[in-house]
Amino acid sequence: MAEALADYESQAAAVLPTPVGDFVAGGSGTETTLRLNRAALDSVTLTPRVLAGVDEPDTTCSILGTEFAMPVAVAPMAYQRLLHPEGELLLAHAAAAAGVPFVISTLSSYPLEKIAALAPSWFQLYWLRDRALLTSLVDRAAEAGCTALMVTVDVPVMGRRLRDVRNAFALPADVVAANLVDITTAAHAAIPGVSAVAAHTASAFEPAVSWHDLERLRASTELPLVVKGILDPRDARRAVDAGAEAVVVSNHGGRQLDGAIASIDALGPVVDAVGNDCAVLLDSGVRSGTDVVKALALGASAVLVGRPLLWALAVEAVDEALGLLRREVRDAMLLSGCADLAAVAGLTTGRVRWLS
Repeated sequence: MAEALADYESQAAAVLPTPVGDFVAGGSGTETTLRLNRAALDSVTLTPRVLAGVDEPDTTCSILGTEFAMPVAVAPMAYQRLLHPEGELLLAHAAAAAGVPFVISTLSSYPLEKIAALAPSWFQLYWLRDRALLTSLVDRAAEAGCTALMVTVDVPVMGRRLRDVRNAFALPADVVAANLVDITTAAHAAIPGVSAVAAHTASAFEPAVSWHDLERLRASTELPLVVKGILDPRDARRAVDAGAEAVVVSNHGGRQLDGAIASIDALGPVVDAVGNDCAVLLDSGVRSGTDVVKALALGASAVLVGRPLLWALAVEAVDEALGLLRREVRDAMLLSGCADLAAVAGLTTGRVRWLS
């Protein structure tokens, strides 16, 4: 039993093999951005309102035209069978019970159709060298009932994740990229000094993707388009101009460019750049319901939560974790004097730089 969402990290560390734990927890390079995400979130302050007459805050929100129980989505995360044999299926079932959307990764370890049958789902797309396969994935996502397409644009190549390199990390034989089953051989080849997962993505992902490619994708599908991996407000504005209904301010959880700006620090300028023209979501570093409320107060429409739910998956506590997260969001709203998310958006925020 956990008392806080962040508690699952230590619980998972006690049961996971070190290479798997490092694969989930690690960042790129010297992990500067990994640390920056937490330092920046910790530095955000909220000025609570009082005498608001609130006893039960309303955490419901509308994301891309659908109402959910709280302003949270389960982030797209690869190879969840590394954490639990039921992997994405278990976490998707918990997301459905919690009333939040589940974002299916291109690199999910169960086929997207099996996952989408269990929860309201969006599909996350990596840009593949094989354009026919990429088109097939988009079509499969639509046919499976996914209600949005989330294109990750910050992985021309996988960041150099030194924990994986030092561990010569490779997927076990029973864990595959189930949506790319014919091109996963490299991910299983353990070679000293090499991350097999990085070798696989280098062979499968297209690095030279352009705005023109995004525009072509927008024209090819009727699904709402979410662009994930935005940090510069100029890119956010361009994504809107290309037809995106939402952007995700994200540095990939500190796993891509080491030294990149913390996501929460990039949020405000992106919100200013897009105005009311699209929804703005945030991910990277979120560890509590208070973090969610901070992001909303700074202009986010909703937040993607990743690693804490993988750690909860490792100890078979995903239902508990999502319930705990909702309680944390509710408590932070109540203590801030906020009856609903509109009130959260009106909170005054500040920074204490000494924490960073």
